[in-house]
Amino acid sequence: MILLLLLGLAVAWIELRHRLRPASPLTMRAIDWAVAPLGSEVRVTGVLEISNPHHRMEVFVPELRVDPVLLGKAAPSQLQVSTTIDADHPDEDSRADGYWAAYIVKGRKSTRAKVTITLRDPSGSNPLDRFDSLWADVHWINYGPFGRLARRQGLLVSLNRPQPLTAANAEFRVGDGCRVLPLRTHLLGTLDDPIEMLRTYASDLLQPGDVLTIGETPVAVIQSRYRHPSEVQPGLVARLACRVFHPTSSLATACGLQTLIDLVGPTRVLVAWIGGLLLKLVGVPGGFYRLAGDQARLIDDITGTTPPYDQTIVLGPDEPEALCQRAATELGVAVAIVDVNDLGRVKVLASSRGCDEELLQRALRPNPAGNANERTPLVLVRPGIA
Repeated sequence: MILLLLLGLAVAWIELRHRLRPASPLTMRAIDWAVAPLGSEVRVTGVLEISNPHHRMEVFVPELRVDPVLLGKAAPSQLQVSTTIDADHPDEDSRADGYWAAYIVKGRKSTRAKVTITLRDPSGSNPLDRFDSLWADVHWINYGPFGRLARRQGLLVSLNRPQPLTAANAEFRVGDGCRVLPLRTHLLGTLDDPIEMLRTYASDLLQPGDVLTIGETPVAVIQSRYRHPSEVQPGLVARLACRVFHPTSSLATACGLQTLIDLVGPTRVLVAWIGGLLLKLVGVPGGFYRLAGDQARLIDDITGTTPPYDQTIVLGPDEPEALCQRAATELGVAVAIVDVNDLGRVKVLASSRGCDEELLQRALRPNPAGNANERTPLVLVRPGIA
């Protein structure tokens, strides 16, 4: 009895410490980003909107900078890259010199920063011939009652996009009682709309009876469900409990497990850990993941996804069933969100009503989308082999 009481007090203390950890209420989202090719120069412009949902807390933003990282088929060493940030505060005039002066975001207020990134090739070549994506790595400081927090968020801007396949040049692969067609897309990110992306790359190919699948990780990054490890502050539970997981698990690092704790709370993770251990003793594996919830299986730690998300921790998608149903209604075919690996494991995370999941198991077992840098997050599955 005393042991149970002490355990309960310990859990309550851990839960309280978790709730009282330093945190800033500020959120940032990217809006109105565009790419303008100007011969040998490319101008990328966009807005970072910073909001404070707290009803009374005032939070300072004394520093903000954006580091652009180019992705493509060449080294960017010869490219001239410049970045300017213009404060667009609702109650202050912008500075002509581009200096980011410390600003206070009051409760239930917001402000904006206008970002311009210019890419110029001194040789006169078009930078878009060599680079297809730009990762805007945003570093900003939050300062307030919680202390001083260094925050880091990234967003992907597509510079160049592949041409969608048409029915005339689509080459299906023959599968087990079906045909499959991996669809190449641009690198996806928070600036994409998931249904519009599906329509762009698949609508000209769809036929009645088809099933259109998308990987769970691309859906998650579109929903901005990824975090840089520097934004994760592992607590005692994460630092200790992560050591019992297999080294290849995404929960085997303190930051990976803390990400799950931040989602479901330390109490559930502790209960799942103890319950999983007891179930394993009686020969029932996988108890922790069943008790901890779906997100425990879906979190991908760093290196678990394609660049540039390989440096972030990616969560599972939010409300995947609703997204599948909405996409199916828009496109007129069944839609599913899947998790597939090279070992032949196929997990249908969510699907629209009437989707043939047994067909997906057969079609996706060879992993036609691949797990490397194929950039084919969509797979069109068509029943029959005629």
